[in-house]
Amino acid sequence: MSDKTNVATITQRHGSSSSNGMSSANGAMDKKIPTVSAGYDNEKHNGSRSNNASVNQSKFIRPEMADVPVQQAAGSTLPLVISKKKGGGADDSEDVNYNPFEHRKVEHPTSDMETFVHLLKGSLGSGILAMPMAFLNAGLWFGLVATFLVGTLCTYCVHILVKCAHILCRRRKIPMMGFADVAEQAFLDGPIGLQRWSRFIRFVVNTFLVIDLIGCCCIYLVFVGTNVKQVVDFYMEDGSEIGIRPWIAIITIPLIFMCLVRNLKFLTPFSMVANLLMFVGIIITFTYVFTDMPSTTERVGMADVVQWPLFFGTVIFALEGIGVVMSLENDMKTPTHFIGCPSVLNLGMGVVITLYTMVGFFGYLKYGPDTAGSITLNLPVEDKLAQSVKLMIAIAIFFTFTLQFYVPMSIIWKGIQHKIAPEKQNWSEYALRVCLVILCGAIAVALPNLGPFISLIGAVCLSTLGMIVPSIIELAVYHEDPGYGRCNWRLWKNIFLICFGIVGFVTGTYISILEFHAEFSQ
Repeated sequence: MSDKTNVATITQRHGSSSSNGMSSANGAMDKKIPTVSAGYDNEKHNGSRSNNASVNQSKFIRPEMADVPVQQAAGSTLPLVISKKKGGGADDSEDVNYNPFEHRKVEHPTSDMETFVHLLKGSLGSGILAMPMAFLNAGLWFGLVATFLVGTLCTYCVHILVKCAHILCRRRKIPMMGFADVAEQAFLDGPIGLQRWSRFIRFVVNTFLVIDLIGCCCIYLVFVGTNVKQVVDFYMEDGSEIGIRPWIAIITIPLIFMCLVRNLKFLTPFSMVANLLMFVGIIITFTYVFTDMPSTTERVGMADVVQWPLFFGTVIFALEGIGVVMSLENDMKTPTHFIGCPSVLNLGMGVVITLYTMVGFFGYLKYGPDTAGSITLNLPVEDKLAQSVKLMIAIAIFFTFTLQFYVPMSIIWKGIQHKIAPEKQNWSEYALRVCLVILCGAIAVALPNLGPFISLIGAVCLSTLGMIVPSIIELAVYHEDPGYGRCNWRLWKNIFLICFGIVGFVTGTYISILEFHAEFSQ
């Protein structure tokens, strides 16, 4: 995502100050330092602190992405402030007296409890409905252990990302950063070989965020179409049923018009309805799951190893919430409470991992080899209450599509907006929205199998964003100061995480493609 529209270039000269209040660090040389238009309150500082740290702060302004609800904001939350390279002057070293949290200007900061609730809302999505399918590909007991292990790794990688963000904020005197910002600044602070790739890693992060979120929108279309089809087919005469692909196309049409709404405030009532319907639907689903539960001896304890990549892809799709964590942390009243032990992140992810494990364990225990891509598809279609659950959750996912769509649309539009003439921007944005929704519909029509689709998105996007990128970021941030620790333990630990993510990426993608190939070959 380009930030050319947000970045202004200022020139520092000996004996003079730039218009945004930054002083020149080197008197003899002219230096061009990109910064962001003023919007940061530079006056907020501790009375006992020296003016020096305050004078040299980089100013920034939070863009429209900050208006995305924290449970939906998965992209970069502010344009990057590129400061001078490490070692370039007196202001480049990490200032231990600079506290970035004191300089954050958040209109409505969230408390620890509010952040905890937002974390639950951002993590407890439609992925929870696919957890029984994950256990089908892992086995009852192996899935139980592996889900906790994968969830722990995902949570640890979030710790890595947020901790590195805090280090970079202090080092560069920037109050807050988004995911893509942390990646780019980490590469700029890393070895010389990485610095040239700083813009590329930003592009990679935003690209994978867009692919992930577009993929989620496609999964939503398949999910809604499958559940609606199952209910409608029950009342249709034999031979008159409509296939899943026409249903997905039908559902895409109203979404085209809903996604033309550019103001999220108009979508807030739909979000509230979606949350209520999802909550009620899941509660009723549990009543079916816990009725007439079979013995654990009737289920496979450990599935064939060739099925494990599908398990990995599904679990990481369900559990991975790394796209929302920087938005949550940036909006906190006390950001230091987000990571640590105990912390908001640990408590929130502990609850999420426990709930997902319970749904997967008991869902697979209940339905066994008949477990479908979504647990709602296993509910008895002839039962009126079950039909209402399928429709309630389908409607909830339908409304959630518009909110999920907002984030990739914002990332893409900010990347191309500056290339379009101002008089053409209005209709160009509407055209882009229509094309993106149609693209989602076309992908969903082409790949209507829910299980491999979920696994593919998890393996490709979230193994990259959730494990590989945070590990590389930590290697870049720690490479010089404070280093990799005794026996280079940080190096070996991150190599393990990167290799684990790559194995999940490759195997999950390969197995998902084989599943799709088998489907099209029938």
